[in-house]
Amino acid sequence: MEMRLPGAALLLCLVDVLHASAAEERGAVLQGTACPAFLMFDNAAYLADMTFELPCSCKPQEVSSVTWYFQEKAGSRRTTVLTDFAGTVIVDSSHIRTGSAVLQRFSIRMFSLIVFRAQVRDSGHYLCGTEEGHFFYGYDVDVQPTEHLRVAFVDRGQHVQDDYTRKLFRLFTAFWDWSRCDRCGVRGEQRRIGLCYLRSGQLHPRYRTAVPNVTSCGSRAVPARFQRPLRLHSPELAIRSCLTPCQKKDAPEEGVQAISNVIAKLGEKPWQPRVPTQFHRQPAGSSLTLGCPGARPEHAVAWDRGSVRLYRSRYLLGVNSSMRVFIDHGDHLHIRRVRLSDRGTYYCWRQGRLAAGFRLSITYPARRRRTVHDPETIYAIKAIGASYVLITIIFIVLQVCCCCWRLCRGLARS
Repeated sequence: MEMRLPGAALLLCLVDVLHASAAEERGAVLQGTACPAFLMFDNAAYLADMTFELPCSCKPQEVSSVTWYFQEKAGSRRTTVLTDFAGTVIVDSSHIRTGSAVLQRFSIRMFSLIVFRAQVRDSGHYLCGTEEGHFFYGYDVDVQPTEHLRVAFVDRGQHVQDDYTRKLFRLFTAFWDWSRCDRCGVRGEQRRIGLCYLRSGQLHPRYRTAVPNVTSCGSRAVPARFQRPLRLHSPELAIRSCLTPCQKKDAPEEGVQAISNVIAKLGEKPWQPRVPTQFHRQPAGSSLTLGCPGARPEHAVAWDRGSVRLYRSRYLLGVNSSMRVFIDHGDHLHIRRVRLSDRGTYYCWRQGRLAAGFRLSITYPARRRRTVHDPETIYAIKAIGASYVLITIIFIVLQVCCCCWRLCRGLARS
């Protein structure tokens, strides 16, 4: 008897086979990498709101799966155990409640740990090891805050901050390379991220850095007596305008563009980019955060709303304290208190090319019938009752005052 699998089941089987094959290939690469004799911590620094990946760079040959651990400080008793049994599951030794923020921002894929929208509290040691607690590789992750981030718009003649030098150490900004132009064919922007770093000969020897005697300011390798001066130097971000042509495959064909111009003039729907589009239904009054698919911390990401360019010089977080729509330093687009006027199609650019679209529609929550037990109803009843009591008291006081005045007036005449 011949048995045929449905198309969806066949596709799932193919995905499982490809995932198993990729995992075996990744495991074979790791088995060929020798682990250090003593556990060392590689320094890695990022800005808050960034998404980053930590690869488990080595493992013994007899180990087929890895478990990730997080410690705020070396040797701490409070350890978060990260594992991917049955998908992506996170177990914490202090009994983290299901649905907490930690459970939503960690993922393990092919022996690598991915941290989504990292926060300052995520700074610490990340250890790759076995379920029994044997460690192979470690990272010293420093997530630097953006509350006091210094932004310099180069086109306006603004400059970055100077170094801070003392006898035993020097604070300076280590800049990443300028990113690619985040748009093509139109005016775009480039950004250059600068993180706080420290140079000193008194760093802890167990921490490994790319440059000798240099580590990020939030690293656990920095002596405790240097912690207070570190607040004097904050991360930086430099932004400048750029213009780069599109490749032929990124731009619409000349005939298509000409036809689209004619249609647009006739008032019909103009040409739209051929990119994968997601559909979002968002309740009015809620908050929305959009991330560009496949974007990494070093990528150049830009956002448009239809044909309107959302440039960082106007929409960057911190440029205006009253902004309702803004872009954070992790390249996420935020819309606070969503309104009906926010509906439309939003596009994200990645590395100078249109990457994805998000079609946003706004819904209004259905009005439900209120009861006497609703908090709003109880509050309204209390407010109305208190108002009547207050008015009654004022009325009685006025009447008593009038009676007393009449009584005193009568006694005076007599």
